[in-house]
Amino acid sequence: MKPLEGVTILEFSTMITASFAAMQMCEQGARVIKVEPLNAGDPLRYIGATKGGISSLFANCNRGKEAIRVDIKTEAGQALIREMVPEVDVVIHNFRPGVMDRLGLGSDALRALNPRLIYTAISGFGNTGPKSGSPAYDPIIQAQSGITATQGKEEPAFFRTLICDKITAYTACQAVTSALYLREKTGEGQHIDLSMLDAGLFFIFPDGFQNHTLLDDDVAPQPLLIDLLYELTVTKDGAVTISAGTPDQQMRSLIAMGMEHLLADERFDDMQKLFANIDVFKSLVAGEYLKHTTDEVIAKMTEADVPCARFLDRDEVLAQEQLQANGSIDVIDHPLMGSMRVVKSPPRFGGEVLEPGSPSPDHGQDTRQVLASFSVGEDRIEKMFSDGVVS
Repeated sequence: MKPLEGVTILEFSTMITASFAAMQMCEQGARVIKVEPLNAGDPLRYIGATKGGISSLFANCNRGKEAIRVDIKTEAGQALIREMVPEVDVVIHNFRPGVMDRLGLGSDALRALNPRLIYTAISGFGNTGPKSGSPAYDPIIQAQSGITATQGKEEPAFFRTLICDKITAYTACQAVTSALYLREKTGEGQHIDLSMLDAGLFFIFPDGFQNHTLLDDDVAPQPLLIDLLYELTVTKDGAVTISAGTPDQQMRSLIAMGMEHLLADERFDDMQKLFANIDVFKSLVAGEYLKHTTDEVIAKMTEADVPCARFLDRDEVLAQEQLQANGSIDVIDHPLMGSMRVVKSPPRFGGEVLEPGSPSPDHGQDTRQVLASFSVGEDRIEKMFSDGVVS
């Protein structure tokens, strides 16, 4: 039995945050019903490599779900959603603050119909303040949360991935499951607000804001951990990454490369001195690495039990033996998209890998079946189709 079996989620979303959050809970057993507009649906359907009318980016964020098309801008569409809510455990959306309230589908309205409902509202910046109504995409939040400031020494730089979208999705999952646990103890639902800005800052703060945490005047700033670890070590024929993050690992790495004399150098003989003289230290060791090939450096560090790795391109990542041993990747057949690669949900429950859910749904493919499962009569379903309320 998957841990979230028996939980039903109504998802109203565009793009990544709510979609990816709901898919993760779907992989853990929840029933997820994705509610989309009648015409184009979620814009994510059309971004990236596409086959059969569905993009790979959409497929990577929406497998296992049922998809229905409802015009929630109409009174009949809003009434249909309110009719479904008493049988739902979680509502999740990522619309701007106030949008769902104007549609009559806000937290107060829906939780009045179902006091056990977990209502999760994801926004870019939160419900109050000067940016509360502003549009937000991942690069905007990277810039505003300090993530770009931590990535470049000379000038800001982006994570070249939708880091804030995805960390917000993970945060939403954790919040929803916590609320479900609380409901088991109290019988009461919950309203959850979550902003991408808060999620991004919370994510980057522990290491990225090391020197902005202690506020007294006598605090001595130190180099950031990310500035010490995230650098190339250039070799004769390429580069590796070496993470000698403890004094013992640093000692073993120097011995492995024949530079143990630096251990007795008073400029580097403890971690505080090493941090204070890090640029001099790096220049001294860099020349030694240039004498050896990447394979030689990897072998020396592995023998010394110092964390190290070569850099892999995307094809090499997917082919590595460790992922095969973990059973992390599968290939499935999508009825519209053909053969496709999927990465399985990371958590193992009871040591078992969670198998991927059904392929991502076509736009509105499950409308009739879902409405019937909520005891909507066939004649009424037909009328809603003919009236353009659903499709």
